Amino acid sequence: MATSLKNLSAYNSDSIPENPKYRYGIIVSKWNETVTTPLAQGAIDTLLKHGCPRENIHLHFVPGSFELPLGGQFLFESVNPDAVILIGCVIQGETRHFDFICQAVAQGCMDLGLKYNKPSIFGVLTTENLQQAIDRSGGIHGNKGVEAALTAIKMVDLDKRIGS
Repeated sequence: MATSLKNLSAYNSDSIPENPKYRYGIIVSKWNETVTTPLAQGAIDTLLKHGCPRENIHLHFVPGSFELPLGGQFLFESVNPDAVILIGCVIQGETRHFDFICQAVAQGCMDLGLKYNKPSIFGVLTTENLQQAIDRSGGIHGNKGVEAALTAIKMVDLDKRIGS
């Protein structure tokens, strides 16, 4: 379903497993900070709402979205969280830079999860303009940070249930 037809923050909380013993890393891009700050807060609030203690949330910042996968790798190697959430925002500009950054971050996120055999969640907005980003970071379409945290919770739960 297209994001424009869905509120990213709407979900049935009864279907989300509680996760009091799991640890999460959140890496946030400082670039487009007016967008990434509410995305990060949405992720944190969602993890807390579903039983994750604040001390089990490891929040760190990187300069831009391109650095998100390496930041995630640093977290996996240092604090060994059960999942890492990468939060960023890349807004289309006048050059192909957007395409290169989006592709690199998406590939890096996937590679990170496969390398560590743990969930690496792509919480990066890739929008055509600032208004679309605002709409998806707490605006009319909800908050992609909430969706990213829910995905992390569900993937950690799946990992623990099937024993990988």
